[in-house]
Amino acid sequence: MTNFVNSQKRKATKFAALAAAGVFSLAGCVSPVAGPSGNYASPIGSAPVTSNPTPYSASLNCLATFAYSNNLRTPRVAVGRILDYTGKADLEGGRKVTQGASLMAISAFSKAGVNLVERFDTSVSELELKYANNKLIGDEGGPQFREIHAGSIPGSDFYLVGGITELNYNIRSVGAEAFVGDTDAMDLKGTGGSKLYVINVGLDLRLVETKSLEVVDVISYQKQIIGREISLGVFDFLNGNVFDVGVGERSQEPIQLAIRSVVERAVVEMTANLYGVEGPSSCLGADPLATAGETGNFTLVPPTIASNNAATRAEPGRWNDNRDRALKTALRGRQ
Repeated sequence: MTNFVNSQKRKATKFAALAAAGVFSLAGCVSPVAGPSGNYASPIGSAPVTSNPTPYSASLNCLATFAYSNNLRTPRVAVGRILDYTGKADLEGGRKVTQGASLMAISAFSKAGVNLVERFDTSVSELELKYANNKLIGDEGGPQFREIHAGSIPGSDFYLVGGITELNYNIRSVGAEAFVGDTDAMDLKGTGGSKLYVINVGLDLRLVETKSLEVVDVISYQKQIIGREISLGVFDFLNGNVFDVGVGERSQEPIQLAIRSVVERAVVEMTANLYGVEGPSSCLGADPLATAGETGNFTLVPPTIASNNAATRAEPGRWNDNRDRALKTALRGRQ
């Protein structure tokens, strides 16, 4: 009996030593003293910055190219507040849906080649105007103080307002679970399961003519979002040892990306009306000299220039010191 007890103690001691070694190996990634770089730990992750398109970004780019190719006058559009009216929030995590739908709409109009005027955040401009009015701001090479000229700020032809009006949980869900094994407690047994669930978001936007305040276009869209869970487990006794192994995967379509998609779809439809575009067939006559990127830029490329910084800003390796060979070569002498 004494030998058995001593054997169990030795096993427990070995297990404790292995666990301690594992803990100290993990602790080696964090130091209580800052290293030569000035940090206690190095952050993980090396994914490059990429563009953030939706399935409607290419259509926005098409509208920009269509307007340029046909010499259309693009109206001036201002984007106002597109607020969250769902009222959904977590006690710890905050709001469920993005508070930046207005910014998404600004990017979408830019992809479509629309002339934008700033009305969403004019705090800096108002402060500059206040300082200029008090003759506190001077421009280099000009008068001693900045002059204020009437009519120097262009007005908008239309403005966009609205809100996120729906966030519905669990519209429908379905799941299945299974347990496989015989009645012998020592034999192999397994479990498996799968779940699917659907939620949705909704958006209501209106386009208003600035001078008359007439609502010229109203759009209400919704998008469903799907999520899934998959699990698999195995339990067995093998040579006196217990094996309990489980694997699983959970994923959900991003809610905020779904809102961006709804916003871009609405902007596509409204801009098509402003341009007088009949439909997607208008993209067949695209002019290769006009390029609109997935990042919101619209650039008129002269025939003598094959590319420029605006046209290539969506490349994931651009300006990344680990991926851009040109940048590596340029910085080699300073590394």
